[in-house]
Amino acid sequence: MTTPVNLLDFDLDGLTSFCEGLGEKRFRATQLFRWIHQRGVADFGQMTDLAKAFRDKLAGVAEVRALPIISQHDSRDGTIKWLFDVGGGNAVEAVFIPEDDRGTLCVSSQAGCAVGCRFCSTGHQGFSRNLTTAEITAQLWFAEHYLRQHLKTTERVISNVVMMGMGEPLQNYDRLIPSLRTMLDDHGYGLSRRRVTVSTSGVVPMMERLARDCSVALAVSLHAPTDELRDHLVPLNKKYPIDELLRTCTAYLASAPRDFITFEYCMLDGVNDAPEHAQALIELMRTHGQRGLRGKFNLIPFNPFPASGLKRSPMPRVLAFGKLLNDAGIVTTVRKTRGDDIDAACGQLAGDVQDRTRVQDRVARQRTVVLQQMPKPKVAAPRERL
Repeated sequence: MTTPVNLLDFDLDGLTSFCEGLGEKRFRATQLFRWIHQRGVADFGQMTDLAKAFRDKLAGVAEVRALPIISQHDSRDGTIKWLFDVGGGNAVEAVFIPEDDRGTLCVSSQAGCAVGCRFCSTGHQGFSRNLTTAEITAQLWFAEHYLRQHLKTTERVISNVVMMGMGEPLQNYDRLIPSLRTMLDDHGYGLSRRRVTVSTSGVVPMMERLARDCSVALAVSLHAPTDELRDHLVPLNKKYPIDELLRTCTAYLASAPRDFITFEYCMLDGVNDAPEHAQALIELMRTHGQRGLRGKFNLIPFNPFPASGLKRSPMPRVLAFGKLLNDAGIVTTVRKTRGDDIDAACGQLAGDVQDRTRVQDRVARQRTVVLQQMPKPKVAAPRERL
């Protein structure tokens, strides 16, 4: 027996092609798309303005299949974290963060992560596989319609989506793009390009493709002002070093929905939080682009976990670091920690993953680098791609 097609796997164009294969016209696909995403209906029998013959066709070959929920945790501050079962012993997490003026959903793109940033607990658990488009979209589909029922509203609850959950989104590019298009589609969730953000550790070729294919807001995990230091913290830097990364950021601005790139910078005690690190960042921003690179820095208090061997920078040092950047004309904020009582804060997401990357062996090798011996900041010259 053929497994039914999960319609969450399609953006509107994909759903149109699927429906045309069933002998239906485009407007039927649009109706179906609205029922699924705007109304959150999974039962074809309830889609009352679809012809019965069409509903009968769908019932035989398709379904709207949500992800099974393993657990839900509610924080004191209103943050909600869900753990979803994606099969094969793997689970991923999504987090809803309510604010006075917005509701943000943090979405996962992979089961685990292969990048292996030293300060991220997701990276320390290893990598199993990419999520499908349906598995990415299903996180938003469930969260939006669960929250509407929970809050007893018919109005949209989630106004912002950040691809900052488990995984490196741009290493799952082909499955990410249809999901982004569903988020942006007026017949789907109707989100603004300014309110959908893809966070990347710096996969340069895919950043260039994203600018052409589906330009949304971009956040770059920088975390260091020099290649020597960033090589230790973000191993991907060895392939796409800082100069190449920032040149790509400058080019991305030509099609970006915002006139700046957000740079995420996790504050690590005694590692990347000294005044000279801030001065090196200022120099980086000034020397890229004709008039400097328009960037906003988001300083992230580190959420410690035992395997990292790292500590959180004291808040006075974080604030002093931010003041140096702000005084240099670089807009800088300190991220408010949310959901840390349920391990839902930045860098804490870690569902169960069947590791295929031998991460524990890699972490053991990384520990041979003593933190006190990490290189001191200096502005590095551009170098060739490795």
